[in-house]
Amino acid sequence: MNQTTLPRRHAGFTLLELLVVLAILGMLGALVGPRVLGQLDNAKPKTTLMQVKDLDNAAGMFKLDVGRYPTTQEGLDALVARPGTVTGWNGPYLRGELPRDAWGNAFHYENPGKRGDVDIYSLGADNAAGGEGNNADIGNWQ
Repeated sequence: MNQTTLPRRHAGFTLLELLVVLAILGMLGALVGPRVLGQLDNAKPKTTLMQVKDLDNAAGMFKLDVGRYPTTQEGLDALVARPGTVTGWNGPYLRGELPRDAWGNAFHYENPGKRGDVDIYSLGADNAAGGEGNNADIGNWQ
């Protein structure tokens, strides 16, 4: 036997062995895939809630400097750009542009709020009031 030639049993994988490995990988993907995708869906409401809390903190800093929360007309834009001739504004209170919720929608702002001094909220994935799961409203009252 030539030294550069390997015996048949060491030449590589058979088609059957490759098919078995692919079947095992397919089963693992079928078991793990839905769980990973489920975690991604759960991350969007949590991310949005964190953004709401950041906006609420920024509105609180605005209030400390100006003596009041932004009006509904000024909205959350008052956290990144001086609204008119407001005295005491020491912003911007957020870096960059206003964030959007995890579904790409603008946050809603009301002053006075129905659930607190001000309401900052997202309407969820469906961008409609109410709902459950990913469609539930997420606000600074939570």
